[in-house]
Amino acid sequence: MEYQPYIEVDPQIRGGKACVKGTRIAVVDILQMLSAGMTTSEIIEDFPNLDETKIRAAIGYAADHLPKGNEV
Repeated sequence: MEYQPYIEVDPQIRGGKACVKGTRIAVVDILQMLSAGMTTSEIIEDFPNLDETKIRAAIGYAADHLPKGNEV
C-alpha cells in the first residue's frame, strides 16, 4: 500500500514524528494501540478522523522504516 498520501513528517508537529496527515496522531501511537489489543474499529471510534486506510498506511510506513537487516 502506498502510505505517502496519508503520512507526513513535519518538524513542527509532534517533534517530527511520522503522523497521519492533518492530525497529530503519530504512527507510533497507532502501533501502540494495535499492540495493546485495540481493533481498528475501536481506534476509529476513539479517533473518528482515522479510517482503515489511514491505519493500514501507518502500518505500511512503520514496516518500510524498520531497520533493514534486522529480523523482527
